Amino acid sequence: MIEYSYNTDFDLTQADEISLWLQNVAKSENFEIADLNYVFVSDEELYEMNVKYLNHNTLTDIITFNYVENEIVSGDIFISVDRVKENAVDFNVSFENELLRVMVHGLLHLMNYNDKTDEEQDMMTLKEDEKLKMFHVEH
Repeated sequence: MIEYSYNTDFDLTQADEISLWLQNVAKSENFEIADLNYVFVSDEELYEMNVKYLNHNTLTDIITFNYVENEIVSGDIFISVDRVKENAVDFNVSFENELLRVMVHGLLHLMNYNDKTDEEQDMMTLKEDEKLKMFHVEH
């Protein structure tokens, strides 16, 4: 089950379509989603979490808490709506496209993709692009 929570003035449009896409993304990597929670927050809230839980004194667009066992996806993904809006402008893409990229980025982390090294970052970007195409083809 995929659930969405809002701790900021934001409401996800196309939630059903996005949930179906995320489930298909998981299946395409031989995973199954059991319990996935997306929580949309402000920059301030995510910054505080970044300091408290990861000891990182920086703004970020996403923090993922992984509870995956085997190929069963379970996790909490916190997304800063403020950061996504700003990144969309910086990368010259729509807010919707950047939001989908960040959402799938978090799911990819839960499915064992990382982005610590340059090589991992390149693979993550390729996977994000591949999975974004799935959304646009399905809709």
